[in-house]
Amino acid sequence: MKASLVDAESGKCVASAFYPKSEAPIISKKAGWAEQDPRMWWDNLVLATKDVVAQVGGKPKVAAIGISYQMHGLVCVDSDHNLIRPAIIWCDSRSVPYGEKAFKDLGEEQCLEHLLNSPGNFTACKLAWVKENEPEVYRRIDKIMLPGDYIAMRLSGDLCTTVPGLSEGMLWDFDQNRPADFLLRYFGFPDSVIPQIVPTFSEQGRLSGLAANELGLESGIPITYRAGDQPNNALSLNVFEPGEIASTAGTSGVVYGVNGEVTYDPKSRVNTFAHVNHTAENPRLGVLLCINGTGILNSWIRRNVAPEGISYSEMNELAAKIPIGSEGLSILPFGNGAERMLCNKDMGCSINGLNFNIHDKRHLIRAAQEGIVFSFQYGIEIMEQMGISVKRIHAGKANMFLSDVFRQTLANVSGAKIELFDTDGSVGAAKGAGMGAGIYKDHNEAFATLERLEAIYPDTSKAEEYKAAYENWKTQLINNL
Repeated sequence: MKASLVDAESGKCVASAFYPKSEAPIISKKAGWAEQDPRMWWDNLVLATKDVVAQVGGKPKVAAIGISYQMHGLVCVDSDHNLIRPAIIWCDSRSVPYGEKAFKDLGEEQCLEHLLNSPGNFTACKLAWVKENEPEVYRRIDKIMLPGDYIAMRLSGDLCTTVPGLSEGMLWDFDQNRPADFLLRYFGFPDSVIPQIVPTFSEQGRLSGLAANELGLESGIPITYRAGDQPNNALSLNVFEPGEIASTAGTSGVVYGVNGEVTYDPKSRVNTFAHVNHTAENPRLGVLLCINGTGILNSWIRRNVAPEGISYSEMNELAAKIPIGSEGLSILPFGNGAERMLCNKDMGCSINGLNFNIHDKRHLIRAAQEGIVFSFQYGIEIMEQMGISVKRIHAGKANMFLSDVFRQTLANVSGAKIELFDTDGSVGAAKGAGMGAGIYKDHNEAFATLERLEAIYPDTSKAEEYKAAYENWKTQLINNL
């Protein structure tokens, strides 16, 4: 849990803190299960907020609060707002069979046309698992919430959710512009299980006296924005309009593009949700591509291939000494489980074209970084088939985007300008709150002070070399599928 305090006029973060200081625990009673106690989220939010208050020396004058949260989780409460069970979080896979059966029973065409995705392993299917396997728990449920909805409830005492939030849970019907009644009926859920729906940018409640005392803030502060972590990351990078892309490349990689048309991938290889500025009259959909095998491959190369004790920056320097295309060596980076982009195939990581007389550690380091980029581009091509014209890619200057080889390769194979910014999700959520409270008239004003650190453009003089390297990689992928 991270809290940031942003000065509305300058747009600068004046204080921030995060808790816990080590990785938050995940409860996994069985293989494939992942749960957390939402009270842990709140306890650490309290610690982070108190830390921020201490840094500024007294209760700050806070105009609005925004919330960003882990997507797709299921939080269940009774009629007194008491938690009934731990939250089933995003990476829990127990409800996969329920989503697959719903996709088949309801019909793929109906699900894709109305939900824009297969029901998959999202929030609605997690509730279906609870209904069948924990009937006593299910009977006590009054409302279901996403993690951010729970935090908002603890802040204000009010239960509400948003259209983008419901779309993340497969509970929003884009064709009818209302909650997905046909999915609720299929699973036998009452309409009343969904909280009141409020706009993403709006007053969604006010900080209660009880919560204010815990946090060290004044009561009555409005909560004016909430969004899932990936839509919020896009907001943090000022990505709102069609053709703009937000990307992250940590352990896994995400490419999040904005589409101006209500469309979907027929093979459901990417996920489509309502973006933060989506309306029925002016559609803005976030198309989310997640690649499991990204930075985790780079870290594996560092541990097992690179010279012992080498830093990531030194690895980047070694990679830069090798020609584009790694002299015929290519790596498929899919060694971190099944990839949705590859129709849920778990094909593992493979090294192709290795020549003992030519290639050394430097080639493997570069080929790994190029392979990660090429997997991004393969996903971007899926997005382009859905009508997204990729013109700019926004990212924070962190993780894989610190590598010149990585970002220059991405600029060349995608043809997009890459812009790197100094921001994070917590700061973005604060600016989203400023938009919701009317402090900023629009996102252009809210992010006018967003600091661009660097811009990377395609190198047209080497376009053919990059194209040949990508085509070689893609040939290896197709041969392995």
